[in-house]
Formats: sequence, structure tokens, C-alpha cells
Amino acid sequence: MTYDEGLAQRIRERLGEQPAVTEKRMFGGLAFLLHGNMAVAVSGEEVVVRVGPDWTEQALARPEARPMDFTGRPMRGWVTVSGPALAGEAVLDHWIMTAVAFADTLPPK
Repeated sequence: MTYDEGLAQRIRERLGEQPAVTEKRMFGGLAFLLHGNMAVAVSGEEVVVRVGPDWTEQALARPEARPMDFTGRPMRGWVTVSGPALAGEAVLDHWIMTAVAFADTLPPK
């Protein structure tokens, strides 16, 4: 699977030049890691966001989010955000900030 390079670039711009941010090709897409912990990834034209298990239900209350499910079993703590909703800058900003906020709570790897 390929990923939307334009969407990846928009995420790069939001994450800035933080030395703690790295990129890694994973799951047929591109993951952005903060201190070695995956925070957000681009998969196709969608974004996979790590929100943490305590925030899953709140994240799923947003209309553009759905459970992340690569294997037939939704993963608690992760959501997928659909491509069309990501056209809005405020929507993408929200999800990037959410992912970074959760990743900041994790110990560095």
C-alpha cells in the first residue's frame, strides 16, 4: 500500500524540526515517532492516531474517527481518521496535537 505523500508532508510541517521526531516506514505507510514511540502514521489517504486507551472513546466520538482495525480486531488506544475530513487544517491539527500529547506521556525508547 502506498501513502499520501502530501498528507505526510502536512504532518511533517506540523511536527516541525523537533529532534525527537523520526520517520519510519511501517505497515505500508509512514509512521512518525516521538522519542521512539509511534504517535501518528499515514496509511493510504488516512491517518492512524495513537490516542491512548483512556481516550479511545472520546476520540471515537468525533465524526471523522473510527476504530483502527488492521487485523479484524480493533486496537484500543488507536483511531483511524478518514481522508476527506483531513482536508480541513483544524481537523489535522487536532489529531496531530492529540497524538503528540499522548506520545509525550510515554517513556523514551
